[in-house]
Amino acid sequence: MGLDTAVLYIVATPIGNLADMVPRAVEVLQSADLVAAEDTRHSQRLFSHFSIDTPLVAYHDHSDDIRTGKILDRLAQGQTIALISDAGTPLISDPGYRLVREAREQGFPVVPIPGPCAFVAALSAAGLPSDRFTFEGFLPAKSLARQKALSALASETRTMVFYEAPHRVLETLEAMTESFGGQREAVIARELTKAFETIQLLPLAELVEWVRADSNQQRGEIVLLVRGAEAAKASALDGESERVMKLLLAELPPKRAAAVAAEITGVNKKVLYNWSLSQK
Repeated sequence: MGLDTAVLYIVATPIGNLADMVPRAVEVLQSADLVAAEDTRHSQRLFSHFSIDTPLVAYHDHSDDIRTGKILDRLAQGQTIALISDAGTPLISDPGYRLVREAREQGFPVVPIPGPCAFVAALSAAGLPSDRFTFEGFLPAKSLARQKALSALASETRTMVFYEAPHRVLETLEAMTESFGGQREAVIARELTKAFETIQLLPLAELVEWVRADSNQQRGEIVLLVRGAEAAKASALDGESERVMKLLLAELPPKRAAAVAAEITGVNKKVLYNWSLSQK
């Protein structure tokens, strides 16, 4: 395979099962002049399996501007660079944003080589609504910051997707139960594509107990998915409140109309505002 010169390729690699490696990814890694890897020791197993002998250089969250500059210099010399993470698609809660941004700003083409991604695999098999979702990545490690982040998501109506470290998964599920309620459906997707793959859907309170009872569920690579909150339904208004709102909406934006109508009718302005949105 002949690669274009002075191109940065973003290459997805397997999240567990090496058979998921796409042929195009193998060809790019074999043909590139240099591969920037999150952990060169970890990537060596992948390289050995697919007989890839391209030179490796470390590129991770702690890489400084000097390392980024050296990679950009090699692009400027006409070399082809491939970026990989330890597993899955680079930049999805993995390093690479600064390098991609600067490469694009300097005019170098950035080409994605699609492949495995843990949260996409988990979402596809979770059994939760997937038409709209939000990827939240890793929550804060400290409990107070984590609880604050979850509280801010309590009214989120889209399916929420998180990554979590195994030693924190039980604590995080307990915090989710506190913020979202024990009856909210959630999924733990663990060790995807590997020998001990687990995908379990339960109400949060039951999922906490299920994970607590089996220490094996607190090991490996973990994706957590939580069903979104039910969308708030607009309350019906009495005839007079509805008449006032319609008159005000003809002249004012919904938020201002609701505030004025609340003063006139005594109805909660949030109820009035939600009603106005339901009329669109």
